[in-house]
This record gives sequence, structure tokens and C-alpha cells, in this order.
Amino acid sequence: MNPELVKYIGYLASVFIVLSFIVRTVSLIRLINLLGCICFVIYGAFSKEILWPVIIPNAVICLVQVYYLWIKK
Repeated sequence: MNPELVKYIGYLASVFIVLSFIVRTVSLIRLINLLGCICFVIYGAFSKEILWPVIIPNAVICLVQVYYLWIKK
């Protein structure tokens, strides 16, 4: 993947995470945070060097968000 695009995906991930702290509805917080975590997983996987410390916690958080958004609903 284009390194410039990977960098912008990382920035987009940061924007989503910050936005998740601004909204008030719990389900919307989880959805926005999920988008941010997915972007961070993509960022970590496609960086010049695979960033496992970024991928692993964000992948786990993705699973937690999916659980609470769709399974526990």
C-alpha cells in the first residue's frame, strides 16, 4: 500500500478516536471508536514495518466494540 495513504489512514484513525470522546450516545461512541480502531489496525498492518503493538490492542478493542454493538444489543 502507498506509504502516504497509510499515513493518512493513521491520521483518520486518530480523528475517529478523538471524535468518540466528544459524542454522548454510548452506541455512537462505540461505533466511532470501532472505525478508529479498524483504521489503526490497517495502519499498523500496512506501515513499513508491521506494528504489532498498534495492531493487537486495537483488534481486541474492535472485538469488544462489535460485541457490545451487535451481540449484546
